[in-house]
Amino acid sequence: MLVFVTTQLLAQSSAIVAENTVRIAPESEETFYYGFAKGDEIVFNMEVENDELLNQVEIVELPTTQRFMECNTKRIRNKKIIASQTGIYKFRLINTAPVSHVCKLKIKRVTADKSMASFNSSVFWRTVQDTTYTPIEEKYVVKSDTLIQEIYSGNPQLSSRYAITGNSNSQIIEFTLPENTIIWSFFIGTGIQGKEVFEKARTKFTLNAASIISKVPEYGPMAALALTGVSYFSNIQGEDNVKYWFLQDNKNVKLFLDHKSFLFYKRGDVITEAAQMRSPLKGRVYLAVLNDNSFEPIQLTIKVTAVEQRQRWGTRIRQEMKVSNKQEPYLKD
Repeated sequence: MLVFVTTQLLAQSSAIVAENTVRIAPESEETFYYGFAKGDEIVFNMEVENDELLNQVEIVELPTTQRFMECNTKRIRNKKIIASQTGIYKFRLINTAPVSHVCKLKIKRVTADKSMASFNSSVFWRTVQDTTYTPIEEKYVVKSDTLIQEIYSGNPQLSSRYAITGNSNSQIIEFTLPENTIIWSFFIGTGIQGKEVFEKARTKFTLNAASIISKVPEYGPMAALALTGVSYFSNIQGEDNVKYWFLQDNKNVKLFLDHKSFLFYKRGDVITEAAQMRSPLKGRVYLAVLNDNSFEPIQLTIKVTAVEQRQRWGTRIRQEMKVSNKQEPYLKD
């Protein structure tokens, strides 16, 4: 039995891994990394100068196995840990005090086998990419429906400027855009000519777009104008013109009616006109029309079509990938 123990002692070899003095700044920590071979006995000593207390000392076997921890200590003498496998150990000295601490540190390794005496305990660092995935809740469109709706159709009559009846030669046409309007169009025409232009546009569209009409019955020349900007309406010349303004708000409606300067976002002086409108897209719309003919009244054909997009939303979880660089410790063979 005595011979066996003697053989074991002869086979062992020890080496100082680290022996230094370190100053730990207030409310900070110092961390050291060293490698050990499987079966190594790690002998750890630490002492704080001036007999002060260090808040925490920790030894961790990477990646996350805590092998030792002690709090509020002045010194640690010959703390021994057996390395269960070859790897890297992290030594943390944590100072939460408002003053610096100076610590003397000594780390020794005792090998179980002389053949491991030349093991390199130095830890090296390399940059590696770290990919993480974070679950993100996002909204998405489950279903989207496009609806076409005629929101105004009328044939208002305007008296002449000097009408003996005393009727007004101007009028305010109001309509409300649907909540989910994405675009809209309007047509204004005067007299018989205006009606003919509208009917011819409808006929021309029907002949050219029968397949679309069969799928979307509400789809007509007004919807085509709104969605594509393509007009099937003819511009004609004549004497029975009408002046029109799209007014900005109710305040400007009052200014118009009071014959004062007002603000508008579109105007015209036409026999017929059709246009695609990209704004406004919500709320009340005010169209002012005026007949400046001295003695002849006019009758208008006015059409307004809005295109709505109604969407049903759902939520889903997607994994957001983030790639970052991090420093990774390693041992050299």
